Amino acid sequence: MPAMEAAIERRMKRWQDQRWLLDVVVQTVGIEWDQRRIGYTLGPCGPEATADFNGVRARTKRFNDASREFRRAAVRRENKARQHEAEGHPVAAGESYFIAALLYGSAQWPIFAHTPENERLGDKKVECYTRYTQFANHEIRRVDIPFGDNAIPAWFHLPNVPYGQANNSNGGNGRRGQLPCVMSIPGMDSFKETGVALYGDRLLERGIAVLAIDGPGQKEALQRGIHVTATNWMDAGRAVLDWMRAQPEIDPDRIALRGNSMGSFWGTQVASIDDRIMGCAVQAVCHEPGMNTIFNLASPTFKLRFMYMAGYEDEDEFDRFAETLTLEGVGETVTCPYLALAGEDDHLSPIECTYDLMDTISAPKQLVVYEGADHGLGGSSSADLGPNPQTYMADWLKDRLDGKPMESQHILIDMAGQAQQSSFADYVRAV
Repeated sequence: MPAMEAAIERRMKRWQDQRWLLDVVVQTVGIEWDQRRIGYTLGPCGPEATADFNGVRARTKRFNDASREFRRAAVRRENKARQHEAEGHPVAAGESYFIAALLYGSAQWPIFAHTPENERLGDKKVECYTRYTQFANHEIRRVDIPFGDNAIPAWFHLPNVPYGQANNSNGGNGRRGQLPCVMSIPGMDSFKETGVALYGDRLLERGIAVLAIDGPGQKEALQRGIHVTATNWMDAGRAVLDWMRAQPEIDPDRIALRGNSMGSFWGTQVASIDDRIMGCAVQAVCHEPGMNTIFNLASPTFKLRFMYMAGYEDEDEFDRFAETLTLEGVGETVTCPYLALAGEDDHLSPIECTYDLMDTISAPKQLVVYEGADHGLGGSSSADLGPNPQTYMADWLKDRLDGKPMESQHILIDMAGQAQQSSFADYVRAV
C-alpha cells in the first residue's frame, strides 16, 4: 500500500494535474528534484551514513518510493544499532541510533496526513533518538514545553563546557556557569532531530547550548494536533522563550534564535515579539508575502504538505489562508540584530521580498546574498568557494551572544567566492 492514500492527493488540483509528471521528474532528476533533502539530512549524520542515504537515492524512482525506501534504510540502521548495543559498543550504537532516527523522520516527509504509518514512523524516530541520547557525547534532555492545553516537543542540547567557563567569552557579564542558548527552528520539510549534528556541531563547539524544537505544524508537534496558523508561532515563541529563561543552565540574557527555510518566516515572527533576544539568524529564506512562489510555482509537494500542516483539506480555503502568511508589519518590530543568508536565484522565495523585509528592519542587520545560488544556498560556485553559510551563521550568533556590536551591512558573495561588502543603504541605492 502507498504511504499516502489517493483521497489525500485529490485535495489539490495541481497535484492531480502534475502527478504523472512528478514521477517522471523523480525518475529523471532523482529524489532531490525540489531541494537537497538528502544533503541537509545526511549532513548532521556525517560520512557514516553516506551509504544509507545514497541507497535511498538510488532506489527511489517514483514519489511513492521515497517513504518506503527511507523506512527500509531506517530499519536496517536501527537493527545495526541494536547489534552494536548488544555487543557492548556504545559509541557505534549511538551513531547508528542517530542515523536511524533521521531516516525515520525522512520517511515521514512524503506523507501529508495523519495516518497509522506516519504515526509509527514518528514514534520510531523519537524512540531511536531517545536511545541515541543515552550514548551521545554531550548531554541531551527530552523537553515538553507547555503550550495551551498541549506541549511543544524539543531536545535540549548542552555543550561540554566546564563549570564556570560559560560566561568567559562575554567579559564575565553572565552568571557563573550559565550558558548562552540558541532556539533552533527547522523548515517545513525538516524536523528537530536534524538541528544538532552527531559530531562537531557548530554551535555546541562554540560553547552554545541548543534548544531544537518542533513548533506548530512541524512533525511531532503536528502529531500532537498542533497545526500552524498565520501567527501562532509568536505564541509558541513566547512559551519557548519563557521556558528557556527559567532553566538554571541558561543565561536568560544571552538567548538568540536561528531559522532555516520556512523557519526563517517563523523565526522572524518570534524575533518580533521579544526585545531581549540578542540576535536572529535565518537562511534559505521564505519571506514572500502570501507564499505564491513556493505554493503555486514550485513543486506541488510544498503546498500539499503545508495544507496538512495547517489543517486544511479544501484547497480554496487554504488559498485564502495563505494570503495571510506575511511579514508585513513584522520587520518594524524586530529590535535585535538580524542576519539573513539568501540565494540570489532562490526558486522558492523571490530575493526582492527579502530586500523588502530588510528595508523595514531598523535594528542592525546583515544580508548575505550568494550570487546565482538557489533556495538552499547551493547550485553556485559562490556557495562552494565563499564563506560556508553554516559556519558564518554560527560565528555571527556567537558574536551576538558575546555582545559584540555590529553595523548594518550588505554582503554579496560573487561567483569567485569573494565577499563584496557595502553598507545596506548604499547597495540598495546602487540597484
